[in-house]
Amino acid sequence: MTKTHAPLEHCLEVEIHGSILVVRLQGGPHGLMGLAMAEELAALLDKVESDASIDAVVFTGTHSGRFIGHADVRWLQEGGASIPKLGRKAASAVARISKAVRGTPGLEALASLTPLDGGMQLDELHDTFLRMNRCGVIFVAALNGSALGLGSEFAQACDVRLMADGDFFIGQPEILLGINPGGGGTQRLTRLVGTHRALLLMLEGRPVSPARALEIGYIDEVVAPEKLLERAIEQARYLGSRPRGAREAIKRAAYFGGSATLDEGLHMERTEFIKISPTETAQTLMLEYLERTARDGDLPLYDPAIYAEALERGSFPLQNRKAEK
Repeated sequence: MTKTHAPLEHCLEVEIHGSILVVRLQGGPHGLMGLAMAEELAALLDKVESDASIDAVVFTGTHSGRFIGHADVRWLQEGGASIPKLGRKAASAVARISKAVRGTPGLEALASLTPLDGGMQLDELHDTFLRMNRCGVIFVAALNGSALGLGSEFAQACDVRLMADGDFFIGQPEILLGINPGGGGTQRLTRLVGTHRALLLMLEGRPVSPARALEIGYIDEVVAPEKLLERAIEQARYLGSRPRGAREAIKRAAYFGGSATLDEGLHMERTEFIKISPTETAQTLMLEYLERTARDGDLPLYDPAIYAEALERGSFPLQNRKAEK
């Protein structure tokens, strides 16, 4: 294992464990996520999206009792103060303009001097989380402690959420500060635990324990604190062993098709299938499966030993050739 520090990294500490990155979130004495961490997270996504050697990323906090405490409230307050009071239609227009302007050379620099700046920052954060959902890399949140607000929303944007057992909690308390969740909580939490349960959690602002979070589907596992990182890396390596193109296809279809109409969702599934099925990896694996079927006289995945090996390896075991990830 080696530790590397990219030029921007003062909020993210990256460790390389083979094809797995372990990213430690350094949010200062209170464990906060502010603009600097959000920008470094976007830069990290640039790397993992373009580096085929990276299969998975594990995020964990450096604060002794917090994953990410919540957003830096000063960041939110100052952003809100810079925007004139608007009606819903005008606010919607600002949100759309901010999205259109962000990333446009020249215009973005000018817009950063206007009330659009806050909208662009929020759009970039949403885009970073969406990139995590579109990417073939597996993202695991190893919640070493509590997570409120943006800490909870960041975990929701990951593919797998493991939480340390103990006197910790996770939730969306934004309503207690007079605002709504702004990092995706109203959308992702709803998809995780159901509309009505998410609505009540957000309207009250009360967090839940690790055990309750597991019970309602907010997180995937509760792990002893001393085993958390080991288990997170194990899960990252296990899911990251599947072919990357197939991982990307499944994530895109599930995240973006699963919240669409059935007809639209099926269109997305077809799109991903048409894109992935001709690839060398898919063709090699399917042809091997057909050859084994013909040779053995039965379907290979109905042999418990073959199925177990496929699950452990991450793909159907090849006998005479290799399939690229």
